[in-house]
Amino acid sequence: MLELDLVLAPFVDQVFPDLSEEDQLCYRRLMECEDQQLFGWFLGRDIPEDPGLARIVDRILACNAAGYTAG
Repeated sequence: MLELDLVLAPFVDQVFPDLSEEDQLCYRRLMECEDQQLFGWFLGRDIPEDPGLARIVDRILACNAAGYTAG
């Protein structure tokens, strides 16, 4: 989904390189989730049950709220 790319690209560009190894692994696990599930989490319709995934979703949302842009 293009919408997911728009949410994830700034995070990957600006934040991912500085994450701990544990959080990078959580991000990789997040990328294995279904697009519809990710979409629901990023819209705040649901929260991941897994604490590691929930932490990464929060970091991604914070990145977008802070106005990071891809590029």
